[in-house]
Amino acid sequence: MSDDTDKIDINDATAEQLDAVPGLAGHGYEIVRYREERGGFTDVRQLEEVPGLAGKIENSRSFLFARSN
Repeated sequence: MSDDTDKIDINDATAEQLDAVPGLAGHGYEIVRYREERGGFTDVRQLEEVPGLAGKIENSRSFLFARSN
């Protein structure tokens, strides 16, 4: 497993960066909107709460991390 320097921080990433992650294409805007409304993520698992992503992030997890802001 790679360290966080090779991963995308879901609290700082743009919609375009998130769309480039396998399994998240087309969901970047919704992830950013959700993040802005709720003040950020504390864990990658919280992506499951974003509308349209429940049960769909398992293949994306290795590309992501959540740095606390």
